[in-house]
Amino acid sequence: MSGRNVILILIAVLVMFLASNSLYVIKETERGVLLKFGEVVNEDIKPGLHAKIPFVNNVRKFDGRVLTVDSQPERFFTQEKKALIVDSYAKFRVADTKKFYTATNGEESRAMGLLAQRINDGLRNQVAVRTIQEVVSGERDQLMIDLAELLNDVALSELGVELVDVRVKQIDLPPDVSESVYRRMNAEREKEAREHRSQGQELAEGIRAAADREVTVLKANAYRDAELLRGEGDAEATRIYADAFTQDPEFYSFTRSLRAYQDAFHGSGDVMLVRPDSEFFRYLKDPKGGN
Repeated sequence: MSGRNVILILIAVLVMFLASNSLYVIKETERGVLLKFGEVVNEDIKPGLHAKIPFVNNVRKFDGRVLTVDSQPERFFTQEKKALIVDSYAKFRVADTKKFYTATNGEESRAMGLLAQRINDGLRNQVAVRTIQEVVSGERDQLMIDLAELLNDVALSELGVELVDVRVKQIDLPPDVSESVYRRMNAEREKEAREHRSQGQELAEGIRAAADREVTVLKANAYRDAELLRGEGDAEATRIYADAFTQDPEFYSFTRSLRAYQDAFHGSGDVMLVRPDSEFFRYLKDPKGGN
């Protein structure tokens, strides 16, 4: 290889080295700052291909998209000094690249940690002036709106980020409080169940007493009607017997005597001491019943 070719190769390598260290690209999803000896000289580099002086200037790139910081659940106290476990998250993006770089050294994790700390402080202040009912349901939306408005200015001035949204994911009672609340709710439900059960028993006793009373009345009325019918039947039978007996009194006397004989001598060992001329044996002496 000739010396000319070696020189050309060295020049080409040098040009490629200078180009690789001088040219850089900022994507549409990125934000960047240009540093000169650690000092920000261009805080808003537009997306595209750019050139810099090698070994003198440095470029720091940041994610320009909306990022999420997921805070750890924290214990806050309400206006009634009741503890709540609040889990929240926030959406943010880099708005002031210079402020973001100087405040966080361009580290997203550090920015998230600082922002999470400020969100927790803001939540603590917002929860402290509200009751449990307001935090859980009554003013929950207003709480997040107030928090977002309060933190947006702080985050932009201190961290160089724009707070897009703050949301409360979940609000829980502490485990010890949850257990006591559960026991209280269970006791209330049991008390309510006992009240309903006692009311049901009282109603059942009333229905049962009314049914027993109605049964007694029905039985009394039925017995009365049966006795009336029986009395009417007995009266009618007596009348029929009387009419029949008056038609032939002698036959009635004869049949009555036969029934008396049958009843008197029902058993084989029965003994009766009667005078022979007794009226009892009148029809045995004379079938016509003569004396």
